[in-house]
Amino acid sequence: MAKIEKLIPIIFKWEGGAVNDPTDKGGATNMGLTLSTWKSMGYDKDGDGDIDINDLNIATKQDVINILRKHYWNRWLADTITSQSIANFLVDWLWNSGSYAIKVPQRMLGVKVDGLVGSKTIAQLNSVNARNFFNALKAERIAFVNNIVKNDPTQDKFIKGWLNRINSFVYAD
Repeated sequence: MAKIEKLIPIIFKWEGGAVNDPTDKGGATNMGLTLSTWKSMGYDKDGDGDIDINDLNIATKQDVINILRKHYWNRWLADTITSQSIANFLVDWLWNSGSYAIKVPQRMLGVKVDGLVGSKTIAQLNSVNARNFFNALKAERIAFVNNIVKNDPTQDKFIKGWLNRINSFVYAD
């Protein structure tokens, strides 16, 4: 079964410090964690009574790991995925793109597309040829980011980084 400890270094390889690029649709981030996600978690880290960019900017790696585990790894029930390569790829995609990273694989698996991972999604995921499915996932994710740029050319400045990240994942199980 997959282990989050194997994903954490991959996340931090790609996620640096605080960034607030006005053209980034994700908005302000720190170590890949968006301000909107931070707010939805309700973390008033500096204790000043509001949840804002100041709280996000003082987030620690442990804060990020805790959120990654609780709201991304666990959302994919990744501890029950037999392929570490697939678990890493799916959770990273969810971290970067939200529910598309559940709905697209569900469609590919032929299960109910509801954005909620349950026992049927996991059973079907664990029954497919892992290498073939990993390669198909990668192709879908590449198409996904290319479609973002096609629909909004202002996002073109991010495509090289997105593709580098996606292509850094290799099937290793």
